[in-house]
Amino acid sequence: MSNSSANKQNSTLIAMAILTFMFFIFGFVTWLNGPLIPFFKLACELTESQAYFVTFAFYIAYFVMAIPSSGLIERVGYKNGLSLGLIIIAVGAFMFYPAAETRTFGLFLGALFVMGTGLAVLQTAANPYVVVIGPRESAAARISVLGMANKFAGFIAPLALTTLVLSNMADYTADKIAALDATAKETALDSLALQLQAPYIYMGLVILVMAVLIKYSPLPEINLDEEDTVAHQSLFQQIREVLKRPQLVLGVITLMLYVAAEVLAGDSIGSFGKKLGVYGDNGDFYLKLTSFTMTAMVIGYILGVTLIPKYVSQVTALKLSGLLGIVLVLAIIAISPSTMVTLPGLPELPLVIILVALMGLSNALCWPAIWPMALEDLGGYTKIGGALLIMAIIGGAIFPLLYGALADSINITTQTNDIAVKSGNQLAYLILLPCYFMILFFAIKGHKYRSWSRA
Repeated sequence: MSNSSANKQNSTLIAMAILTFMFFIFGFVTWLNGPLIPFFKLACELTESQAYFVTFAFYIAYFVMAIPSSGLIERVGYKNGLSLGLIIIAVGAFMFYPAAETRTFGLFLGALFVMGTGLAVLQTAANPYVVVIGPRESAAARISVLGMANKFAGFIAPLALTTLVLSNMADYTADKIAALDATAKETALDSLALQLQAPYIYMGLVILVMAVLIKYSPLPEINLDEEDTVAHQSLFQQIREVLKRPQLVLGVITLMLYVAAEVLAGDSIGSFGKKLGVYGDNGDFYLKLTSFTMTAMVIGYILGVTLIPKYVSQVTALKLSGLLGIVLVLAIIAISPSTMVTLPGLPELPLVIILVALMGLSNALCWPAIWPMALEDLGGYTKIGGALLIMAIIGGAIFPLLYGALADSINITTQTNDIAVKSGNQLAYLILLPCYFMILFFAIKGHKYRSWSRA
């Protein structure tokens, strides 16, 4: 191996190590939203649909801030962009303190929007970075490594929040709160909200330290426009040009629908479990269910790292993901929630809860496969293409609201053993069926198009 090859390999390894650490932070911050939904529903006295504004406020920031983030990174560079994104996340974490002090849902949503803005900056910088720092055919495997870190953090985050912070949720059940008089109820709910202050302050401090470390790290800069293709083009001209590339446009649509599926699988399972009475011995087990979905995703990422591209192409992996998602959605809708399963070390669980968690397996390889397939052949337009893909994360903002509205509106009264044969939450998963069909289409044909005249 020549010195230049060895230096390039070392540079890639350093970048991957730093980015893996970054994606762990992405996951920890993002997947706290799952347990926060039922928490805010209780603490701020919300309906099912109102509670899903947690995901809307967080993910809408990606759509609003992705293009500005691209311009910011153009000016300050990738390394400085990563540091700045971390600082913004820390500011959002600190905003939880006044929000909890006043128990104001609007302030909590503002804090989540600020955190989502910081993550938009980080994602806009990090995802194109990992695609171009090594061979494109192994990009899905590299993104899978980052995904494992992201979802491992997603496994830890709900457990950490419930174990260290919300371990007394059995004292704050809806029935116990409803039995209190007005003054005692306000006091109890205020006390519940205040439990979020300390963890988010500590998290903000840790993230600030990371911002400094990234600033002075040996992370190399990259140049995605080596041929000076877009240097003299306006942002509008760049967007107009990339919209001529069907592989990117279809990739953006596919990524939006995939993110909808991923967010719903991770963030709705807790509320669904609570609806079905999954409380466990301590009354808080439903808050931990997001970890089940994250476990399934970690397994999927491990398979991706092991099999792609040596045994399975990223295209084949995406096809399998779409097919599995379709099967799981149909099964979730068809099976009665009174069908129970027993797993070692766990309370008895409805089978449909396990199936929702298994959607994490069907979702795991979508992000790492869609990104390189959508950005292929973009050259100097990779950066703006990456920004449009980040905007597609709006799927995580819109679909949970649709899911919550459907869950509220569907009213089926037939009961079996005091459990609805089909709850509104369960039937609302039907909105994910077209998402998985689009993923399957993009894997089979959509990613191959290079001209709209041939699409």
